[in-house]
Amino acid sequence: MTLVDVLAMALKSLSSNVLRSMLTMLGIIIGIAAVITLTAASEGAQQGVGEQISGLGSNLLFIRPGLEEEDGIQLPGSGVNLFLEDSRAIEAASFEYIEAIAAQGTVGGPGDFIGAQAIYLGQNKSTMLLATEPSYQFVRDFYVESGRFLSEVDLTKKALVVVLGGEVADELFDTEDPVGKSIRISVGAGPISIGFNFSVVGVMERRGASANTDQDDVIIVPLPTLQARISLIRDSRGRTNIDQINIKLKDGSKADQAKEEIGQLLMALHAVDEPDFRIQGQSDILDAATQVERSLQVLVVSIALISLVVGGIGIMNIMLVSVTERTREIGIRKAIGAKRMDILWQFLIESVVVTTIGGALGVIGGIAATRIAERFSIGGDTTYAVTALWVMVGFAVAAATGVVAGVYPAWRASRLDPIEALRHE
Repeated sequence: MTLVDVLAMALKSLSSNVLRSMLTMLGIIIGIAAVITLTAASEGAQQGVGEQISGLGSNLLFIRPGLEEEDGIQLPGSGVNLFLEDSRAIEAASFEYIEAIAAQGTVGGPGDFIGAQAIYLGQNKSTMLLATEPSYQFVRDFYVESGRFLSEVDLTKKALVVVLGGEVADELFDTEDPVGKSIRISVGAGPISIGFNFSVVGVMERRGASANTDQDDVIIVPLPTLQARISLIRDSRGRTNIDQINIKLKDGSKADQAKEEIGQLLMALHAVDEPDFRIQGQSDILDAATQVERSLQVLVVSIALISLVVGGIGIMNIMLVSVTERTREIGIRKAIGAKRMDILWQFLIESVVVTTIGGALGVIGGIAATRIAERFSIGGDTTYAVTALWVMVGFAVAAATGVVAGVYPAWRASRLDPIEALRHE
């Protein structure tokens, strides 16, 4: 008996019990659909993180205040230990691989107990106040869409000028052109706040979220302007506290050298033996984010595979029942010349066909679930990316489940004694 004959008999047997076959497939369908959907969410999240980090600019290093543990885990420090003077010292060192540098301080950012609000004609928008320098837009590849950016004159005069992020401009001004208008910026915690009137000189291009910050939800002011009006950003020695130093490298391959040399300079400035700051490149941030996403992916796939195991057990049970029900049929086939391998292949192929069809339906169901989730924004801003790899994995796992679940029932069927099988009622 050829393989085609065995396959035809297996399909005929399955079609004679369509409802039972579909119920048998259900565990496989659910398992594969879960694998496709969950991995699509994980892959989409990884791609989104990559796009966000790329949106920060290119060939960048970020220096932030913080402490580095002995095991390599970096955590924020309890005190501020990064200063504008550090940025100036790095500039003065004239490292040949640095193309540009920009310091920044923020108020109202994530985890900041001091908030910032922008107010215009009764419209009120809570946002992040970012104080920086003219070089910021070049370093971060983040340019104005209309008007102009901060200038050296603004820094010298400590001018009350502001550049709005796209989201802030939309909420405060709707379709009105903000450039030339005056807004009030209030900074404080709870009932205690101070406010100043600023003139809008520009609106930034729409960039969206990058890393842990929405770059459209920001108001940008000259760093000296913030220094002159908020004394809290200076320490007891008169140094200006900042949140981050952004460094644009001429060549990304120099990142490791830059980390080493800049790190040595800052430790000397801070008079410390171990770094009390963190220097990270875009690749470091991406690697950390990818590691988290991969760990999450392993978790969700493991959970989904549990349903495949359950489905495989269900298939084995049904195939064993099928062997019992068709004992007489097996006896007749053996009596007219069917060999043990013919019987074994018939039941094994039936099992594989059930799981493969279930796998195909699971893949279709998983893709459909991702499309529905995207259409109705299930999961908030989560994006989904169905990849060919996980589709093939789904099919392979389904087929493997069929083989594993069908081996014992097929072997048992092939070992039946034909005389005893013919006597079976």
